[in-house]
Amino acid sequence: MTQATIRPLGDRTRANWIRLRTMIVLRWVAIAGQLTAITVAERIFGLQLELGLCYLAIGVSMVGNLVAIFVFPENKRLSEYENLSMVMFDLLQLSFLLFLTGGLHNPFCLLLLGPVTISATTLSLRSTVILCGTAIILATLLSLFHLPLKAQSGGLLEIPGIFVFGHWVALVISILFSTSYLRRVTTESHSMSDALVATQMALAREQKLTDLGGVVAAAAHELGTPLATIKLVSTELLDELKDNPDLAEDAALIRDQADRCRDILRDMGRAGKDDLHLRQAPLIAVLEEAAEPHRDRGKTIEFLLEQTSGLMTGQPSILRKPEIIHGLRNLIQNAVDFAHSTVWVEANWTETQISVRILDDGKGFPPHLIGRIGDPFMRKRPAEKKSRERPEYEGMGLGLFIAKTLLERSGAELTFANGSDGAANIDRPRLGAVVEVVWPRRKLDAVSGETPVPQGENTPITA
Repeated sequence: MTQATIRPLGDRTRANWIRLRTMIVLRWVAIAGQLTAITVAERIFGLQLELGLCYLAIGVSMVGNLVAIFVFPENKRLSEYENLSMVMFDLLQLSFLLFLTGGLHNPFCLLLLGPVTISATTLSLRSTVILCGTAIILATLLSLFHLPLKAQSGGLLEIPGIFVFGHWVALVISILFSTSYLRRVTTESHSMSDALVATQMALAREQKLTDLGGVVAAAAHELGTPLATIKLVSTELLDELKDNPDLAEDAALIRDQADRCRDILRDMGRAGKDDLHLRQAPLIAVLEEAAEPHRDRGKTIEFLLEQTSGLMTGQPSILRKPEIIHGLRNLIQNAVDFAHSTVWVEANWTETQISVRILDDGKGFPPHLIGRIGDPFMRKRPAEKKSRERPEYEGMGLGLFIAKTLLERSGAELTFANGSDGAANIDRPRLGAVVEVVWPRRKLDAVSGETPVPQGENTPITA
């Protein structure tokens, strides 16, 4: 799976996640609260209300709920338009009740925020803007037009005009702020959820490929002796059947097919490596494997190895984990995408850590985005012209997010910088992007680390 196969779920798709039954339950709760408030206000506090109209408004909501229960199935999920219609109805019904009970003089006017917050977390931006605009218009109308609240003695229950204006300002600010805040948080949460799903899919694919390679290598190892026996016997038969051309031709065919099976298994098993060996590899081998899909894309990839200090000699043998290979592959792909001609992959190690730096001679990371590298969906998909120039890159930051997440899961720390700003500590002029990945050696070393690979021969596979 490449980054191009991952698409962030749109708002319309997320609106379809809401079940009709959930909205019905929420509306029943609102109906119960409205009935309780009207009953208490009329019987306990003695307020004179237009009970007929109030119960009519509540009755319309009850009828709508009952119709939805009996007409639609329990697993019905609302479309964007249906969701907007239900939330809009609740907003209008609540506004009508407030009109009957004092408008903004009624402390329950704060409930106008309810439908707006629901739209901010579930509906598209367009629907949310429509709901917010409607709520502000209704709040303005309620501040000017409403039926007054009357006490049992006939006096009007009103607050000073300055407080009504304050309620209106507070409602408008709350609608705008709460909607913007919830919208931002929800969008961030959804983007992170999409990106984590993409990361899990990428890791699962790499794990399957690794497991398949181990199975094939083990098969090649175990089938080597039977195939050698078949070839030996067929060769002896071929010598003994020289006087019978037909049978000799069959024996030659058996020998040739045995050779063919041996070659296929050897190629698939990568020259006879067993499954234990597949779980570890020299550092340069892992880097070359990560870069392999991008070697034929018109850019030069150079590998440099260096032991920084210490008494240990020779490059380390590291764990060949799928998340490490896939993470490094994404970083190398990003470098190849942006490089003019050359990508450098530098590796060095000490007794305590192993580090890999990936550099390119391109333009480097955009300065305004360098602090956000590793966040998913940093920006919209690029224009069509730019996509044609770089078809492998979607420009949303998803590939770097996957790489960062997978490598950090293996215990690494990542640093992103540009070679031109001096932050990368480069001793020769390279003007492109620089990504440094550093692991504690104990996390990666396959011999002396926290999870060393068992040494020795494989045991035969038994049923």
